[in-house]
Amino acid sequence: MPLVPANQPQLMRSSQKDEFYQNNLTNNANELFHTLAGSRRWLQWRKEIELLSDLTYYVLTTLSGYQTLGEEYVSIIQVDPSKRRIPSRMRRTALIFFHTFVPYLLDKVLICIENELEAEAPQTSRTWGPVSHVRLWIQRAVGMLTESQRKALVPLVFALQQGITLLNRLHVAVFYITGAFYHIGKRAAGVSYLRVGNVSGDDPRISNSYRLLGALSLLQLGITLTLQFNNLRQRQRARHQWKQHRNLLPSHQASQSSSRSSRCILCLEERRNTSSTPCGHLFCWECITEWCNTKTECPLCREKFQPHRLVYLRNYK
Repeated sequence: MPLVPANQPQLMRSSQKDEFYQNNLTNNANELFHTLAGSRRWLQWRKEIELLSDLTYYVLTTLSGYQTLGEEYVSIIQVDPSKRRIPSRMRRTALIFFHTFVPYLLDKVLICIENELEAEAPQTSRTWGPVSHVRLWIQRAVGMLTESQRKALVPLVFALQQGITLLNRLHVAVFYITGAFYHIGKRAAGVSYLRVGNVSGDDPRISNSYRLLGALSLLQLGITLTLQFNNLRQRQRARHQWKQHRNLLPSHQASQSSSRSSRCILCLEERRNTSSTPCGHLFCWECITEWCNTKTECPLCREKFQPHRLVYLRNYK
């Protein structure tokens, strides 16, 4: 049976189909865990539930040597760099690791580092949670830094977080132009695709359209980088102004204000990316958006509202 490389539309449709089934599996797992463990535990473990759902999907398909539902939908198969054999079990394991574990670990570690660098006092937690050992190691490492070193690392961590997002966008733009790898994990594992069945030649207009889309994506990425650098400078300026304003307050008033008003009642930690509901209550952006996935009401006063009415308070402390 003749085999030719899969094109951009097939790879994208396959990925969209896989994401559809993964989201269904994740939503069912979230609903079950939320019902059994409650809202607080669900908010604490929501990332791990998503990770386990993705692992379950790929273990039952890719690691077991079968096509995923998306691959079966568009009739494509995975191959190793030789383009003649299906990937070995070791290569498929590496693919799952790069595609699921690495983004999860990067997200968790960077958030922990950011929280520790921005904390004015060492944070101690007696409750066991996801990556608690990593958090403890980060606390010890940050505790060895001087105040000036911590201040210098804060913008670097923020730039790294933004850089990961921009790297994904750059990779997608390159995919539009070359049509080789749609996901970074598959590029890292060296897994590409061949199509089965319909091997008629591609319409050159389709390839040219994707190349044009890739060029426009690169242009948009360049503009975004410029805006991100400008936003970073504004964020640093606003943080400096806030610290100057806070130093003008009496010490006891400042400590009482920060201890009472800077914690999110959903995760019981210092608020990150403070956001407001229409009724005026403040939460972490991630916490309140995750809450709105199951309940469209304020966790405090139970007032109903639509998620699009949430307001992200930029540079708010």
